[in-house]
Amino acid sequence: MTDFLKLGSKKIEIQWHQKRQTDRLTLIFLHEGIGCTEMWKDFPRMVSQNTGCPSLVFSRFGYGNSDPCPTPWKINFMHKEALTILPEIIKETRIENYILIGHSDGGSIGTIFAGSPYAKGLKGLITEAAHVFCEQITVDCIQQAKINYEQHNLRQSLEKYHGKNTDNAFRGWNDVWLHPDFIKWNIEKYLCRIKVPMLAIQGKDDQYGTEKQINSIKSHVKHAETYLIDDCRHSPHLEQPEKVLKIMTQFIHQIKE
Repeated sequence: MTDFLKLGSKKIEIQWHQKRQTDRLTLIFLHEGIGCTEMWKDFPRMVSQNTGCPSLVFSRFGYGNSDPCPTPWKINFMHKEALTILPEIIKETRIENYILIGHSDGGSIGTIFAGSPYAKGLKGLITEAAHVFCEQITVDCIQQAKINYEQHNLRQSLEKYHGKNTDNAFRGWNDVWLHPDFIKWNIEKYLCRIKVPMLAIQGKDDQYGTEKQINSIKSHVKHAETYLIDDCRHSPHLEQPEKVLKIMTQFIHQIKE
């Protein structure tokens, strides 16, 4: 059921799967660059069902039914999400122990958070198609997304999820990734500081990033489990849901034991 959480004078859209209990291990889902609560589809509910863990899913400011986030966004927008907003959400929801599950930009946000001093209570990190540095292939795909948004049907596809936030969500994300200085963006230093178990998943045919992303995670986080999924592009939980659900479930159960 969709609800709202107040952060200061603004509100974000949230969903809970299973009964919320502050003392239970909770899964917190962090969506992709043009995602939101609804765009996770049924996957968070299935993970909750398989693991017995309640799940919190939310739309970041500027996405879904959350309050807007004025554009232009700064190049460090993911740092702000990880180091300012996510700690506020965890505090307001009184979640004590949790695993972060982040897709694409959400995986990058989770990585920054996990390598920061704010990661108290964090028991594990799961990323899907996370970026730890900017590649030209990513910029090229995001440039193509801009063409699809302005000239084809991408805007209409996103509008059913983001409504009045559609331009805010797309322009905020798209413009900052296409900023000429963003090619220098890099968060690998946070990987070395991650102390909790980490699971990193990437599609072998990911159009937004090469295997260099998951290889960097593997080389910087010695205790990380990594998976390259066959016949899979940028959204493993939607393209190979059974395989990804099994991998995540096993990882979460290991942490719970």
